[in-house]
Amino acid sequence: MVDLQAQYLRIKEEIDAAIQNVLNSTAFIQGPQVQEFAEALAKHSDNTNVIPCANGTDALQIAMMAMEFKVGDEIILPVHTYVATAEVIALLGLTPVFVDVDEKTFTIDSAQIENKITSRTVAIVPVHLYGQCADMESILTIAAKHKLVVIEDVAQALGAEFKFSNEEVKKAGTIGLIGTTSFFPSKNLGCYGDGGAIFTHDKELARKMRMIANHGQQIKYHHDVIGINSRLDTLQAAILLVKLNYLTDYTQRRNKVADFYDENLKDCQFIETPFRSPQSTHAYHQYTLKVKTIDRDHFKKYLESKGIPTMIYYPVPLHLQKAYKKDGFGEGSFPVTEKLSKTVISLPIHTEMTESELVYICEQIKAYPQHA
Repeated sequence: MVDLQAQYLRIKEEIDAAIQNVLNSTAFIQGPQVQEFAEALAKHSDNTNVIPCANGTDALQIAMMAMEFKVGDEIILPVHTYVATAEVIALLGLTPVFVDVDEKTFTIDSAQIENKITSRTVAIVPVHLYGQCADMESILTIAAKHKLVVIEDVAQALGAEFKFSNEEVKKAGTIGLIGTTSFFPSKNLGCYGDGGAIFTHDKELARKMRMIANHGQQIKYHHDVIGINSRLDTLQAAILLVKLNYLTDYTQRRNKVADFYDENLKDCQFIETPFRSPQSTHAYHQYTLKVKTIDRDHFKKYLESKGIPTMIYYPVPLHLQKAYKKDGFGEGSFPVTEKLSKTVISLPIHTEMTESELVYICEQIKAYPQHA
């Protein structure tokens, strides 16, 4: 699904030199590359403030801790997403409130959000799933109306941009009050271990989140707030500092792969290629099809028999997971998500794909009806 080795080999000399510099300095924790990366990513992200941390889940937790939400407060999020978004909410004693997603974009259905708002609602967490922004214009309007915080989960869409009706363009992660991301190796900007970051244009909020990520201290041994230990280590920062220079190129390469799939699979009546929102560019963290008239699992096994890897993301919706089940929210509660969980399948998409690989994948997909 992702060829990290080929990606590494293409920039091997730069990566090896960056790692060696850290080894030579032995500044493995909070070395200068951590701040250098934060500043470089901030510049890349519309000159926002960037707080590096240990992973994307921590980024969400730090953001919510900084807002000082109270136990029992409700946070709205899409039900079709990775568990980490709901996990952090529950860990902090908050209440996750699920909303179904748009069948085309796979992101939270903004038309359903207001029906879920109560007197205890404090925030909305839109997840920019598979690389495309949620309907941020509508979400910001709803949030302003009800005085809610917007925390973007941009782990899959770093590099995407959202276009407002007034033609203003903003980068994913810099649209709400806070943005959070992950640098998990397979992400569009990935390190060689775990890593994450938080974005905000609010300087005071940035200062507070830096403290929370560092045991609640701004000055060593002076703990002003309850914090956690969540650091991006220097080796990972050095690697990310190199790879950030290639993020635009990586996004363009993924888009070329997506363009090839779109063109070559457009006449396949048994699948539906990903929808492209006119409001958002697409970073294509995943290229996710929907099957229409075929058995998804049989299709997956067929592709595997041809040497083509695939993934099915989120086969069990959050509201049907044992840890998040609630009375009154069983089968049928979120019909779009439940349908997607049975019909989506993601094809390989990464920066190192060759045309011959893409031709082969598309040929095998188009030949599938003969094997169904």
